[in-house]
Amino acid sequence: MDLNWHDLHHSELSTSQLYQLLALRNAVFIVEQQCPYLDIDGADLSGENRHLLGIIDDRLVAYARILVPKEADQPVKIGRVIISGEARGLNLGSRLMEQALDSCERHWPKRPIFLSAQAHLQRFYGRLGFVAVSGEYLEDDIPHVDMLRAG
Repeated sequence: MDLNWHDLHHSELSTSQLYQLLALRNAVFIVEQQCPYLDIDGADLSGENRHLLGIIDDRLVAYARILVPKEADQPVKIGRVIISGEARGLNLGSRLMEQALDSCERHWPKRPIFLSAQAHLQRFYGRLGFVAVSGEYLEDDIPHVDMLRAG
C-alpha cells in the first residue's frame, strides 16, 4: 500500500482532484453523518488556502483543508479533516494530521493553529498538542469544541 501525499495550493488542484475531494467530503460529512449543510463555502479556491490529499492507488483516502486568515495575527485553521470509509483503521488520521501540521509549519512558521473538532475527537487532537479553548457547542447538530495549538 503506497500512500502518496500532496500538499497543494488551491491553484494547483486539478479538476479531478477537486472533484474527488468534494465527493469525499460529501460522502462522509453529508451522507454518512446525515448532516445536510453547505460544504462548498467559497473557501476552497481562495487566498493562500491549501489542500492535503492522501492518495492510494489513484483514490483519495485522506484529506484536510488549511485556511489562511487575512489577518497576520490570527491562527491558521485546519478543517475538513477526513478519512474515507475504506481506509479507516489504517492509522491515517494521525498521519494526515502530521502532514497538516508540517504544512502549517512550512508555510506559516510559528503561527498558532486552530481547529473546530468534533467533541469525541478532543483526546485525539490533544495528543497532537491542541488544547480546548471553548466549551462544547453544536455545529450542524454535531457536538464540537474549538481547539488551539500554540505556534
